[in-house]
Amino acid sequence: MDWKELCKTTKPKFPFGALLFSAGFNRLVHEGKIDPVPLLHRHVRGDWGDMDDEDKQINDDALKAHCRLFSAYEVPPHYRVWVITEADRSTTTMLLPEDY
Repeated sequence: MDWKELCKTTKPKFPFGALLFSAGFNRLVHEGKIDPVPLLHRHVRGDWGDMDDEDKQINDDALKAHCRLFSAYEVPPHYRVWVITEADRSTTTMLLPEDY
């Protein structure tokens, strides 16, 4: 599924703007170790991933206040991925914590 198709089927809660990958994340995508589509799908639906309830509530509030959104996902076998959408919704960056 491509990004345009994702938007048609997901009904995002917010626009995600331009999609950017960090170097480390991009490498794992090209190596076939991570598929970014399901992670972006979860993020734009408001599924903030593997975070505690307080951080999820912060994101829910940020969604209403048009602030920055942050998701974190555990991807087997041992990767952690962050997805960050800027407050102005101009960009969403998918990255590994070590690339931050």
